[in-house]
This record gives sequence, C-alpha cells and structure tokens, in this order.
Amino acid sequence: MKPDRDKQDKACRFSQGKNAPAQHQLIELFWQLAPGFTRWAESRMEEQGMTPQRLRLMGLLMDNGSMTMGALSDELGVSATNVTALVDALEKDGMVERKPHPTDRRAIMIQMTAKAEKKLAEGCAVFKDRVAELFSSFNKTEQGQFVQYLSRMRQALVDRGILEDLDAAKSDSAEKKSA
Repeated sequence: MKPDRDKQDKACRFSQGKNAPAQHQLIELFWQLAPGFTRWAESRMEEQGMTPQRLRLMGLLMDNGSMTMGALSDELGVSATNVTALVDALEKDGMVERKPHPTDRRAIMIQMTAKAEKKLAEGCAVFKDRVAELFSSFNKTEQGQFVQYLSRMRQALVDRGILEDLDAAKSDSAEKKSA
C-alpha cells in the first residue's frame, strides 16, 4: 500500500495555524520563539559587544571556575567552532583568558578575568530583569506553570541524550573538586 502523498504533503506544510495538531503547533512556535527570544535578549544588552551567548559562557565560568573548550561546548549545547568564536571575542575584550590545563598538555582551560567578574557582578541581575520584562504578561502562577512545562521538556531532551543533565554534572563537578 502506497502512502497517501496528499496527507504527507499537508503534514509537512508550515503555518497550518490552528488547524494543525497541537504538537505541530508547538514545533512551529518553538522554531519561531527561539530566535525571537535571542533577538529580544540581545536588544536588552546595554554594553556594546556583549551578547546573551557570551553572558551565558561567562556565567558558566563564574559558576564552575575554569573549563575546557569541550566542556563549554557541551554545557552551552553548541559546536566547538561556536565556542571558539565566543572565547576568541571574549579574550579580545579582556574578559577571559586561555591557560594550560594542569594535567593534560593537549587541553586549554578558559577562565574569567577579574574584569569579567566585576562586569558580571555589576550587570547580570539588571540584564536578567530587563529580559524578564517579556514575561510580565504572565501572572506568577502562569510563570510557575511555564517553568514546570519547560523543565519537563528539558528533562525529555536530557532523557533522549540531547542535553546534559545539569544536576548530575554539578554533582560530578563537586565530587571532583572535593577529591
């Protein structure tokens, strides 16, 4: 039996709107929202040259201390090429520096500079508050529900091996530091 070509074509059409199954509408919304949210966050940056991606990378370094490029790539969920570009730009701005790995001659550690620590301490909360304005149309209960739904979605991606389990990674990191 041949597949119904017309049915397949309709299933793959974009912008089916409210006629599409809810799961398909969610896919379309996430495809639209991800780049839109990034543009929104970027528009809330006051400092020239700083982007949400650079801020996330520096936040990881602030939380975890020095990290390898590979660990940054895994944590950020981006390619090694993207991490290299982020680190290059941050290094040029004096925000991070490359240091030799203490035990692996092949690896390079990325660490924040004092300048970056000062900037993060001064501006991170303010930046997050500006970005969070986007959620002001949701009341506190809706915001809590939204967090629960997105957390479940994130866990589904962890369960499928797409994202790293941050809780497990943090406990592994804490064990390594105490050893």
